[in-house]
Amino acid sequence: MKTEPHSAASGHVFNSVREIEASVKTRMEKAVADLQHAMATIRTGRASVSLLDHIRVDYYGTPTPLNQLANLHVPEPTLITVQPWDVSQIAAIEKSIRSSDLGLNPANDGKIIRIPIPPLNEERRKELVKRLHTVAEDHRVAIRNVRRDGNESVKKLLKDKKITEDEDRRGHDEIQKMTDTYMLKLDQAAKSKEKEILEIR
Repeated sequence: MKTEPHSAASGHVFNSVREIEASVKTRMEKAVADLQHAMATIRTGRASVSLLDHIRVDYYGTPTPLNQLANLHVPEPTLITVQPWDVSQIAAIEKSIRSSDLGLNPANDGKIIRIPIPPLNEERRKELVKRLHTVAEDHRVAIRNVRRDGNESVKKLLKDKKITEDEDRRGHDEIQKMTDTYMLKLDQAAKSKEKEILEIR
């Protein structure tokens, strides 16, 4: 996951510790939101339309998100239905779902695609948990990078004599507090997702 170039390193000029803290908070919130989004595309044993969020369909030569081409529904806990607005695209949509890394087996009746969500076997659960851990670690790194950028920005204010040593210390403390808070949020979100993956239904 990339953090946006909004740091001291990219030449953004901050005039106060408060501005730096606001920027750090925004970017850490974004990292947690981004993790939630990334986790939504990792399968559990339960059907969810967000599983298909990253599926792109070749629509007249343009890779288009599936949810812009069809209505997606979960009529029951182990089934997703995909109803294309343009029925001529049904084969292309089915092919995109089948060739994704989700390991799903869609079937269509000419009008609607039905995707049964099979129960996860032990090995698949372990694979998914491993993938979840990688995704979560990427976002932890992103938060640590935000902390580093924030600390460098505070140091620069001190070096430029815009703040006192007390303010410098307080700024670093505050950034560390935010880092701890957002790391905890991230860990809790990942733990809860792991529980969902491992849940036997």
